[in-house]
Amino acid sequence: MSVDQVEAGVLSVAYLRDGPPDGWPVILSHGFPYDVHAYDQVVPALTAAGARVIRPYLRGFGPTRFRSAGTMRAGQQAALGSDLIALAGALRLDRPIVAGYDWGGLASCVAAALWPERVAGLVALGGYDIIDIERQRHAFDPAVEHAVWYQHLFQTERGRESLAAHRRDLCRMLWRQWSPRWAFDEATFARTAASFDNPDFVDVVIHAYRHALGQATGDPAYDDLEARLATRPGITVPAVTLDGATDTLKPGGTAGHAPMFLAGHEHRLVDAGHNLAQEAPGAFADAVLAVRGLIRKS
Repeated sequence: MSVDQVEAGVLSVAYLRDGPPDGWPVILSHGFPYDVHAYDQVVPALTAAGARVIRPYLRGFGPTRFRSAGTMRAGQQAALGSDLIALAGALRLDRPIVAGYDWGGLASCVAAALWPERVAGLVALGGYDIIDIERQRHAFDPAVEHAVWYQHLFQTERGRESLAAHRRDLCRMLWRQWSPRWAFDEATFARTAASFDNPDFVDVVIHAYRHALGQATGDPAYDDLEARLATRPGITVPAVTLDGATDTLKPGGTAGHAPMFLAGHEHRLVDAGHNLAQEAPGAFADAVLAVRGLIRKS
């Protein structure tokens, strides 16, 4: 494992790389509030199978930086998907498998939906994770609204202040709520929490959730892509989707998303919470290997 930096689109992306340089490529993308260490125990199974594994720090996390002070610190879905495609291009990856959960699953779904010619296959926690922004402007069942209390908090300037001043306490609370049976220790959390000290962390996170709920405008550079995402494009590459059985953010699971996947598709329920890659790394690695198998059959 080594840490590298590459200019990719609007970012200077910090990433970890593992496995043979000529291996079949996989990009593992983390979510909020996590980082590349979520995949520490996933990587060995993939490299043993011949994979070249890339783990980028997403915009606003860790050592990744914006290349220009004038770039909007946007966290919207089109930006996340564009970052992923730009990284693949900068590293000259030939149609990688893209895999992730939370923001990383969103980025991977966006990349697969908008650039299927650039992506070989998909693994995503939470099924078809592209955000229906128009739907998000309206109420959900109270149980769902309760689970996403942090998103409501982030709509206010009080929420921005809370995240800025208490980011570690707030994010530790989210880890515990979303993965109620995962007994992580403080060292595990601290290893990831260092990534929250990125100078753009607060701005990117706040914009991500305000845009997702239809309460903030996006970066105009992504307007055309957001318009395409609003049409709910199907996924046309082989995919495995996952649900965590104790994931409090996805009550009832997402097996019903199957019609959005138009190529080979499998859906799996795993005994884990929201941070499935870290709670059940073997299951996440198996999903990536299963997509590899679907690609070979297609």
